[in-house]
Amino acid sequence: MPAPGKHRRPKSVSLGRGIAAVTTGGAVLALPVLGATTASAAPAPAVAEKAVAPVSVTAQANSVTKAAPTKHSVVSGESLSKIARDYSVSGGWKKLYEGNRKVVGENPNLIHPGITLTVGGKAAAPSDAKAGKAGKSAPTADRAASAERADRSARAAAPAAQAAPAAAAPTAYTNDLDGWIKESLAVMAQHGIPGTYEGIHRNIIRESSGNPNAINNWDSNAAKGTPSKGLLQVIDPTFRAYHVPGTSTDSYDPVANIVAACNYAADRYGSIDNVFGAY
Repeated sequence: MPAPGKHRRPKSVSLGRGIAAVTTGGAVLALPVLGATTASAAPAPAVAEKAVAPVSVTAQANSVTKAAPTKHSVVSGESLSKIARDYSVSGGWKKLYEGNRKVVGENPNLIHPGITLTVGGKAAAPSDAKAGKAGKSAPTADRAASAERADRSARAAAPAAQAAPAAAAPTAYTNDLDGWIKESLAVMAQHGIPGTYEGIHRNIIRESSGNPNAINNWDSNAAKGTPSKGLLQVIDPTFRAYHVPGTSTDSYDPVANIVAACNYAADRYGSIDNVFGAY
């Protein structure tokens, strides 16, 4: 146990020198008299307050600014790879698919017009400026001020987040045989269905002469109650079996009819280009 400390400062005693007259045999002797006087206690020295150094500014130079996500509505003819290129997505279509898997589904090659994808913006490159570690006190006010100035400079130099590019305008197709074939080819490319403009055009002219409302009411299919319909004369059971998601469910729709017929031809003949007669 430590020895008990003194709680009061000892008082100093000063001796005041005085002269007292003492009479001895008529002689007056001047004798010094020591008078005890009490000196007032010296004031306690003021306790110097410990200066608290300001906390250094947390480094913000290396923070990365991200662009707000962009919403993109898929239109006919688009694919994940095309959208990723248009938006300069880091990681390409795989990164875009990873962030939109729930919307797209299990097949990244199959995206339906009308669905909305979330496209993340690019992150700005981090600044090379270095700041002190957060939470540590600067040793002096001068160093704290220097750190603050460096931090302000770094923030001023940090590049702004790159703005996401505007959504690409959907491709316009003419409402005629040429436009229907071109739009069908774009949809087929999205779903990996083979075929060329020449192969599709050749078979359409033979089957319907380019009339999307053509119907065959006299052959064996018609006798069974399933007449051939549309540009490529597809019966309803075949249309339903090879219908491509994202296209119309009306077998007379030109694009839906072409794409379903080409999907069927690819399954049975390898490509619509290999069809030169009734199929």
